[in-house]
Amino acid sequence: MIKIKGVSKKYGEKKALDEVSFEVKSGEIFAFIGHNGAGKTTLIKSMCGILDFDSGDILIDGKSIKTEPIECKKKMAYIPDDPELYEDMKAISFINFVCDMYDVPIEVRERNIERFAKMFGMENELGNVIKSFSHGMKQKIALIAALSHEPKILVMDEPFVGLDPKAIFDMKEVMRDVIKKGGTIFFSTHILDMAEKLCDRVAIVKQGKIVKVGDMKEIRGDKSLEKVFLELEAK
Repeated sequence: MIKIKGVSKKYGEKKALDEVSFEVKSGEIFAFIGHNGAGKTTLIKSMCGILDFDSGDILIDGKSIKTEPIECKKKMAYIPDDPELYEDMKAISFINFVCDMYDVPIEVRERNIERFAKMFGMENELGNVIKSFSHGMKQKIALIAALSHEPKILVMDEPFVGLDPKAIFDMKEVMRDVIKKGGTIFFSTHILDMAEKLCDRVAIVKQGKIVKVGDMKEIRGDKSLEKVFLELEAK
């Protein structure tokens, strides 16, 4: 579903990504982990067509994000760690704006908005202006907007940051539901025990290079993911 092929990206003389290659299969939850500055957000923004890269290619369901960005973006929803929403819009207007961009039929969006707003405890907040919300509430609105158009691929950068325990539980249920319906989830996280419990496969990035990628059970062996990660970081 996602194929990263030798992707490199420089900021001045610094290599943020260095010949990064791996694949994310259809119907799996894939974790992308590494310390701050390791290249996680750079790769995620490159995958979503927000940031250009210097060499290599990224294929989304067989199409290149470089040459067919619109076709790729139609299949994806991207949720950043700090959602940048239209602050002066009401929450429901923003969600409908996103649904309009994805041509979501009225009956589908109404059903999904009702379901996810209720799940995240935001059903009574949709008429309020986004700038009045806390970070966690903004994160929930971004999630509702993303899930309302039923993306084939859900890409998230630190999706659990700012969410309360109930919302984290609900988010995990949503992720499992997306996979049951044949979708694919790719996310970065610092919460390694969460990744260990949720994910099928994982890639570990260090200073722009992939140092480990594979099935979660194989990567862990008889250790915890946290211990494997710390050992790799210490090398």
